[in-house]
Amino acid sequence: MRLVIQRVRTARVWAEQETIGQCAQGLLLLVGFTHQEREADLFWCAEKVFQLQAFEDDSGRLARNVEQIGGALLVIPNFTLYANLSRGRRPDFGKAAPFHEAARLFDRFVEILREKPLPVATGAFGARMHIQAELDGPVTFWIEHPNDSTSRKEGG
Repeated sequence: MRLVIQRVRTARVWAEQETIGQCAQGLLLLVGFTHQEREADLFWCAEKVFQLQAFEDDSGRLARNVEQIGGALLVIPNFTLYANLSRGRRPDFGKAAPFHEAARLFDRFVEILREKPLPVATGAFGARMHIQAELDGPVTFWIEHPNDSTSRKEGG
């Protein structure tokens, strides 16, 4: 699982000329899934988002998380995060989770995020979306779950 997280002053996503999700100050999450995701991976990434100190305290240090500033989340599915660009000019999406599995994972990830008392808006899975964001900083982070299949036991 991969996330690109951007601190925003505002963000919105629309499809077919209709706004489908928006947030004020908070975090814009672009989320991609691979074949090997487990439920535990979703919880791990959600906790990283909740605990991420992406906002300044009174001394200007990044020391506050999104909940501490009364912020919100806008979560956008983005399968291109698993594009392999190592060969040729055309992206290879072979490591991205299949559509229906990724849709299920995205929905479950959003459910987990909504367990916290913060506003969570989303894009539409599988839709052609447009995103407008006023980045703050800019402050951008990349999180990748340490999902190394060689470190997992068979069947685990």
